[in-house]
Amino acid sequence: MRIKICGMKYAENICLISKLKPNFMGFIFYKNSSRFFTEEQIPVINKSIKKVGVFVDAEINYIFSMVKKYKLDYVQLHGNECPDYISKIKGVKIIKAFPIDKDFDFQKLIAFDSCDYFLFDTKGKMPGGNGISFDWKILRKYSLNKPFFLAGGIGFSNIKKIKNFFNSEISDNCFALDINSHFELDKGIKDFQLIKKFINEL
Repeated sequence: MRIKICGMKYAENICLISKLKPNFMGFIFYKNSSRFFTEEQIPVINKSIKKVGVFVDAEINYIFSMVKKYKLDYVQLHGNECPDYISKIKGVKIIKAFPIDKDFDFQKLIAFDSCDYFLFDTKGKMPGGNGISFDWKILRKYSLNKPFFLAGGIGFSNIKKIKNFFNSEISDNCFALDINSHFELDKGIKDFQLIKKFINEL
């Protein structure tokens, strides 16, 4: 199972967590987030770890500048970005996030076919990082073949639920788990031992 650890913020913690060799590390470039990334550079990490920049309704030029400055591999769009806007982003893989609730219409995702991946997160007050999970059974309504990241309230405490999810057909297109707030010692500071335990248990 692929793991994305999002909301990385501090150089020392980034270096420590990189030793666990997650598949992705997420860096948030949204000023209203408590995990807004402000380090001058991302420290050198294992090349196998893909760097994901998270943006919310950002100016295209700002996205390009952050991709260039931090050598990002992926751009994750967590706002109300439309297909025309997304078509202007070149040179990186694109993850489009969608806030999910019981009334979500998966048919509207057809218009976002140019994205490389979707990300399904819980609909809440913030664009992401609300720390709660949605009812994953809703994903039975997802009929497209595009792979997706599963986010929202994923933690060690619900690992049994996660295992059950991956033993069901609704996980067939789940590409990776996106973890964040349930593995923090403080905002942006990830708990090495807890994440290690989580990965080993999975």
